[in-house]
Amino acid sequence: MTAPAPEPGVAAAPPGRDVHVVVPAGIDDPASPSGGDVYDRRMCAGLAAAGRAVHEHAVPGAWPDPDPAARDRLDTALTAVPDGADVLLDGLVICGAPEVLARHAGRVRAIVLVHLPLGDECGIGAAVAQARRARERAALHLVSAVVTTSPWTARRVVEQHGLPPALVHVVAPGVDPAPSTPPRERGTRLLAVGALTPTKGHDLLVEALARCTELDWTLRLVGPHERDREHAGAVRAAIARHGLGGRVTVTGPLTGPDLDLAYADADLLVLPSRTESYGMVVTEALARAVPVLATAAGGVPDTLGRDRTHGVPGLLVGPGDPEALALGLRTWLTVPDVRGAARSAARGRRTELAGWPEAVRRLERVLA
Repeated sequence: MTAPAPEPGVAAAPPGRDVHVVVPAGIDDPASPSGGDVYDRRMCAGLAAAGRAVHEHAVPGAWPDPDPAARDRLDTALTAVPDGADVLLDGLVICGAPEVLARHAGRVRAIVLVHLPLGDECGIGAAVAQARRARERAALHLVSAVVTTSPWTARRVVEQHGLPPALVHVVAPGVDPAPSTPPRERGTRLLAVGALTPTKGHDLLVEALARCTELDWTLRLVGPHERDREHAGAVRAAIARHGLGGRVTVTGPLTGPDLDLAYADADLLVLPSRTESYGMVVTEALARAVPVLATAAGGVPDTLGRDRTHGVPGLLVGPGDPEALALGLRTWLTVPDVRGAARSAARGRRTELAGWPEAVRRLERVLA
């Protein structure tokens, strides 16, 4: 790709230092957006803007559980990388095929991006989780560096896989500046953004809302459906079973201006995840001064953070518990002082968020 002019605040890379980036095919598919894909795409663009020649290798396959044909395609992509080159590898791909990485790790400088440890995905079954962890462990012991998106994820991969802490780096996602969303007094417009999978916990959110039907609220549920069609169908069935069809709108995935409009219409972002490495939707909401009700799962508490004057910009509840979610929702909807404090804290946190240029600088330091 042709390198655009450097972004403001992004230092130029040493001239002539190429970087090869291996990502899953479909990274730009608007029907299946994910935080990991956005992170990869923004890092590719940022490294190019900083002066590096970025060579992207998008590899088709059912990652992280590839068939032999997908492994062969990955091997072909890595074979095309020159000796001694920097290779930034999405963990969803390379941690599914450590035997392929083993054939190349000695001749290239491999850096792996771990978005969420593969065995931590919910709803995959114990045997699949164990197999994924084993493959991930094998891959991460072959690389020059591991990049994670949060301190929690860094600790997690060190503990799970016995990695030297010095090998593991944190490069948190950035966030784009956005207009502040004017608050509405009653705070009844709820938004949830994420794929309909067990990990994201929208089934728990529906059960929580079914306990709050006497209160005034609406929910817009935004995210792709096809990653776990059975689970997505169960979420829709629960909405119908509880008679919530007139109050819950399931939109499918939204990106760009359409997603911006969804945030602009929201009073509260709800993130009901069972586990979460970072939670980019949290900072996307805070960038608009929209408070967040989230489970205290994984890296979310660090992402949500605290304003020094007004505290947490929302509410945190225990993960995996629809009763706790319902209590959080009820508190938000019925206690004006809670809404006021959360909105003040969100406005404070909005000024503290780091942008993508800072994330690129951190990744540059790892590559250097």
